[in-house]
Order: sequence, then structure tokens, then C-alpha cells
Amino acid sequence: MNVKPFNSVLKIGVLAFLCLSVGSCNRAVKNENYAVGEVDVTEEHSAYELETNDDLPLSVQTEIKVPKDLKIIKSAKARYKVANVKKATREIKKFAGNYNAYISDLRFENNLYNIENRFTIKVPKQYFDVLMDSINSVVEFVEYENITTKDVSEEYVDLETRLKTKQEVRQRYETILRNKAITVEDILATEEKLRVIQEEIESAQGRLKFLSNKIAYSTIQVDLYETVSYKEEPESYSKTFLSKMKAGFGFGWNIIEAIVLGLIYLWPVVVFSFLIFFFVRKRLRKKI
Repeated sequence: MNVKPFNSVLKIGVLAFLCLSVGSCNRAVKNENYAVGEVDVTEEHSAYELETNDDLPLSVQTEIKVPKDLKIIKSAKARYKVANVKKATREIKKFAGNYNAYISDLRFENNLYNIENRFTIKVPKQYFDVLMDSINSVVEFVEYENITTKDVSEEYVDLETRLKTKQEVRQRYETILRNKAITVEDILATEEKLRVIQEEIESAQGRLKFLSNKIAYSTIQVDLYETVSYKEEPESYSKTFLSKMKAGFGFGWNIIEAIVLGLIYLWPVVVFSFLIFFFVRKRLRKKI
């Protein structure tokens, strides 16, 4: 038997098998890559459709809704340049009256450089934005506007819950005082507990009232300023003819007033002088 031809055939067969195996592996890897690519594209496309779809599921729409019972304290600080401070102030006061708002405090300042007017407006929360827009319509330049909000819903609900609990405790102590307190010590101890509970209830009610007022009325602090031409303050002032005439009349009247008052204060001396004068005159006539 010839061994060499057999070995050659065997080698060729092994090589052919290896080539077929490598080709199959490459095709499998390529198919796998294509499959992964198709999955990635499909996932991205689905995500894009979810983000751009306006018809969201009801559960998603419920999650993004803002609660209507939020307790928000809103305030603003703003500084504006106006052509005329007094005129702009009158217009803003008129706007405030239209929206049931009021001016809580006002400070006017006039110096050599500008005229300023600072005041605080208390406005119902539903008119906060519309009043801010109205103020912007009468100003020339907005230097700054800072609007802040503070959510006090948690504190408000906590106070309401504590207040309800304390009121229930007070009712129980009142029941004990009416029905179960017999001795003087029991009555005094129960009344002391009632006093402490009542103080805590009044404190909680006061805090709730304060928060309710802050929530119901927003605060807008407005600074208006008007630039004026700088004028140096004169070292001395020269009086006009009219002012001098007025001063002369005043000086003359002061002299008359001083004479009359002097006579009133010295009336005994005046009376005594007149008596002496008449007495001497009478004696002189007798001698003649």
C-alpha cells in the first residue's frame, strides 16, 4: 500500500474542513452583529416615539400633574428706571387698586443725583403675574426682577394635623374635668393640662393664620428711580426783593409785638409812673 498518496489526501481533507469551519464561524458572527444592530435601532426608535408622543397613558399623565392644593408663598423684588417717579407711582397705585391690592409701606427719597420711591405691594396671589406685567408697562428700564416661591404645604398640613389632635386631647381633658375629677388635686392638675393644651392650640392657630395670610397675599417690593441732572449745592443763598420785603414786614411786626408784650409785663411800672406824673403836675399847678 502506498502511504504518501494517502497522507496527501488526508491533509487536503483536513485543510478543507478547517476552511469550512472558519467560514461558518465568520458568517455566524456577522449574523449576530446584524441582529444586535437591529435590536439597538428598534429600542432607540421606540424610545423616541415614547418621548414625542402627545397621547401619553393616563397613568403617566396623572404622575406629572401638579397638585392643586399646594401652599405657595410668592414674593418679588424689582428695581425699575422711570421717566417720572411720581407719575409712575400714581399709575402703579391705580393698577394695584384694580386688582384689590394695597400699599403696605412707602419711602420717598430725593437727592442731587436721582429721585427714588420704594414701596411694598400686597396683592392677592391670583393677580400676582398680571400686576407684574402691568408694572412693566409703565417703566423704561428693568434693572432687576427677582421672583421667589416657597412651598409651605408640608408645614401647613403638619400644623393642621397637630391642631386637630390637640383639640381632641382638649375635649378628653374637658370630659375628665366634668365627670372624673373629684378631688381638688385632680381638678387643679386637669386644669393645668387644659391650660398648656390651650396655649399650644392658640400658637398653632396663630401660625396657621400667618401662613394663610402669606399664601393669600403675595408681596411685591418695587424700587422706582428717576435720574436728574447733577447740581452743586450753593455755598450761600442771595435773597430776592420779595423775600427781603417779607422779612422786613416780619421784623416790624416782631418789634410791635415786643413793645406790646413789654408794656403788658411792665404794667405796674407804667401805672405807677402815670400816678407820679399826675401827682407832680397837680402840685406844680397849686404853686403857680
